[in-house]
Amino acid sequence: MRLYPETALTQLEFDKVRTLLESHCKTLHAREKAAQLRIHTRKEYIQLALQQTFEFKSILQQAQYFPNDFTLPLQQELRLLGIPGALITGEQWLQIRKLSENTANIFRWFDTERRQAFPAMAEVIKDVYYEKTIIEMIDEVIDEQGNVKDNASPDLQKIRMSLYRKRNELRRMFEKVIAKLAKAGYTADIDESFSNGRRVVAVFSEHKRQVKGILHGESDSRKTSFIEPEETIDLNNTVFALEHDELKEVQRILRQLTARLSVYAPLLSQYLLISGEYDFIRAKAKLAIEMNGQLPELSDKAHVHLINAFHPLLLLYNKTANKPTIPVTLTLDEQSRILVISGPNAGGKTVTMKTIGLNQLLLQSGLLVPVSPDSQMGIFKQLFIHIGDTQNLEFELSTYSSHLLHMKSFIESANGKTLFFIDELGSGSDPNLGGAFAEVIMEELARKHAYGVVTTHYLNLKVMANHTKGIINGAMQFDEVNLQPMYKLIVGKPGSSYTFAIAERIGLPQHLINRARKLVEEDHFKLDRLLNRTEQDLQQLEQEKKQLHKLLRENDRLKKEMEVVMDKERHRQQVELLKQQNRITEDRLVYLKDMERKLKQIVLDWKKSENKQEVIKNLQHLLFKQKETIVVNKLAKKVDLKYKELNQQIVIGSLVKLRKNYQVGEVKEIRGKRAIVQIGLLPMHVDLSDLVVVEKLEEKPTS
Repeated sequence: MRLYPETALTQLEFDKVRTLLESHCKTLHAREKAAQLRIHTRKEYIQLALQQTFEFKSILQQAQYFPNDFTLPLQQELRLLGIPGALITGEQWLQIRKLSENTANIFRWFDTERRQAFPAMAEVIKDVYYEKTIIEMIDEVIDEQGNVKDNASPDLQKIRMSLYRKRNELRRMFEKVIAKLAKAGYTADIDESFSNGRRVVAVFSEHKRQVKGILHGESDSRKTSFIEPEETIDLNNTVFALEHDELKEVQRILRQLTARLSVYAPLLSQYLLISGEYDFIRAKAKLAIEMNGQLPELSDKAHVHLINAFHPLLLLYNKTANKPTIPVTLTLDEQSRILVISGPNAGGKTVTMKTIGLNQLLLQSGLLVPVSPDSQMGIFKQLFIHIGDTQNLEFELSTYSSHLLHMKSFIESANGKTLFFIDELGSGSDPNLGGAFAEVIMEELARKHAYGVVTTHYLNLKVMANHTKGIINGAMQFDEVNLQPMYKLIVGKPGSSYTFAIAERIGLPQHLINRARKLVEEDHFKLDRLLNRTEQDLQQLEQEKKQLHKLLRENDRLKKEMEVVMDKERHRQQVELLKQQNRITEDRLVYLKDMERKLKQIVLDWKKSENKQEVIKNLQHLLFKQKETIVVNKLAKKVDLKYKELNQQIVIGSLVKLRKNYQVGEVKEIRGKRAIVQIGLLPMHVDLSDLVVVEKLEEKPTS
C-alpha cells in the first residue's frame, strides 16, 4: 500500500498496534514480523492471513491446545549445520531435537478432521514434510542430558571403560594417601581438592616438605599447600590422557553427526519458520481477543461498510479505565464516497476519522478488527492522511501553505482505490477564501472517485455536501442541554459547531456573546441556529425511537410469556384428559383380565366338577349382574345369619368372608398383601383388606 505522508502510520497510531502485537510474540521470527508488519493489497494474502487469525482465535476461545511450544532462536545453529566440517554440541542437538519434536506434534495435531476444520492454518505446513530420521539419528548419539552416549562408537565405549577403571584405582590410591597423611597430622581441614584438573591433597604448609610429590600451589593465607602425591602422579597422568582421548572422540562423533544431518539443514530451517509462523498467528489471535477483533466480509473493491466499529486503542484504554466506548457506523460506496463530518470541537470528529483509517490498516495487514462481523470492508491501494498543524519551519512553509502542499499531492495521486482523511479542510486561511479552496479540492477528489472522510466547521462545505453527487454530510451529536459532546456520528445531515453554546458553557460574559451574534451575518447565524434545532429535534426523535423499541421489545417479551403460560395450561389440561382416559382404560383392562381369569377357571371347573349346575350358577353370576345388588343384599342377610365376624388376624386356614360379595371361604395361602381363598371349587386372589375372619354359628334347633 502506498502511504502519504511518510508519517501516515504514526498519525493513525498503527505503530502502537504493532508494539502491542510484538508483546504477544515469543519467537524471534514472530517479533520481527510484528515489528515490520506490512500492509498488503492482494486479496488472497489478506484473506488467508485473516482466516488464519480467526481460526487460531477460535482455538484459544474454545480452550483447545495447539502444540507449538518451541520458542528458542536456533538460526545460528542451523546456519552452522550447513557449513562443512562444523561441529554442533550436545546441548545444541537437544534444542534441534526439540524443534523436530515440536514439528512432529504439529503434524500429528493436523489430522484429517482438523485439516478440514482449520484449512487456513494447515496452509502453513502444506509444502513441508516431517522427517522422523532426524530424531532417530540424534537419539543414537545424544542422551537426554545432551551428553554423547557411551555406545556412540566402539572406541568411545572402550575409552570410557578404561577411564572408569583408572578413576576408581586413583580414588582408592588417593584415599590411602590421605589416610596416611591424616594419621601423621599433615592434612588441612579440607583434605583434598583439584588443581588444573588433577587431584591434589591439602596439607599444612609447615609439613609440605615431608610429603613427596608435586607442589601445585598455596592458599591465599599461605597456611595450606596443595600437593599431588607421588603415588598418584602416574595414575593422574593416565586419567588426564584418557580424558583427552575421550574429548577427541566425542568431538569426532559430534562432527560426524553434524555432517550426517547437514542434508536436513534446509528442512530444519523450515521447521523453525513454521514454529515462528504459528507463534505470529497466535499473537494476532490473542490481540484480536483483547480488542474484540472480528472477521468482516472482505471484498476486492474500494468499499467501506462499518457496523459498530471501535477504535482499537481507545477500546483497550477505556476497557482498562472501565469506561464505555461509542462505536461508529457508516458506509462509503459508489454513491456516497466522501463523508463530511461537522460538529463542535472535542466532539469526536478526529477519533471517528482515525477509527476508520486504523481499522482499514489493520484489516489489510491481516489483523482482525473490532467491528461487527456483518461489516463489509474493501481493499485500498493508497491511503492519504492530513491531520493537525503541519507547519514546516525547515522549508519556511506556513500552516496553510503546508496544507495546500498536501492537498496538491492528494489531488495529483488520487484515484478510485484511494482512501484519504483530511482534518479541518481549508483551515489556516481566511474563512471565505479557505472555504472556496476547500470546495474546489473536495470537488476534484470526488471527480477522481476517491473515498475519504473530511472534518470541517465551514458552512459552505456542509451546504456543498447536500447537493454534490458522491459527497454526504455527517455530524457528531452534541447534548445542548448539558453542553456535553456525545461522541456519536449521525450520517446524512450536517452539524453545528455550537460556538455560542460552548461560549456560554465556559462562562464568557453574556454581553460579549450577544455582541458577537450581531457581528455574524444574519443568514449565517440563522443557518447555524437551524442546524442546532434540527440536531436537537433528531436527538429527541432518536430517544423516542429508542423508547418505542424498548416498549416493543417489552411487548414482545410479555407476548412470549403469555404464549408460554397458555401453552403450559393447554398442556396441563391435555395431560389431565389423557390421565383420565388412561385411568378408565386401566380399569377396563383390569376388569377384562379378571373376567378372562374367572372364565378360564369356570371352564376348568366344568371339566372337573360333577355338579354342573353349580358351575352354571357361577357363570350366570359372572355374566349377568343386572340383579347383583338384590342378590348381594339377600346373600348378606343369609351369611350374617350363619357366620359371625371376629376381630382376629388372618392366617392360613382362617375362615374368611369377602366384604364385597359376602362369599365365605378358607385361606389357603398368603402372599404379601394378598391371599388365595378357596371358595367352593374356585380359588381366588383377594386383597387382605377385603377379607374379615368369621366363625360359623351353631344352628338353632327347630321346634
